[in-house]
Amino acid sequence: MAALVIFDVEIRDLDRYQDFMNQVKPALAAAGAKYLARGGEHRLYEGDWTPRRIVILEFPSIEAWEGFYNGPVYQGLKVVRDECSSARLVAVQGI
Repeated sequence: MAALVIFDVEIRDLDRYQDFMNQVKPALAAAGAKYLARGGEHRLYEGDWTPRRIVILEFPSIEAWEGFYNGPVYQGLKVVRDECSSARLVAVQGI
């Protein structure tokens, strides 16, 4: 079953974040992930959530996501991401 990973990202250094993106895209593709949304316009209809930049990724499974997230490639890139942005993220099993 697919896994959807939802990021709420605040970018503090756009140039450095772009460096991160250039490196993470091929790693995501190698993990079988694909972007479903990446920073497009969003509208809040209910609740008090104030998202900044929303990114939604689809992975083949929760296990594929966790393998990617906990793996050495992403953990190395996450250091770069954390230097230039902050994020909230959640994964949910798809149907």
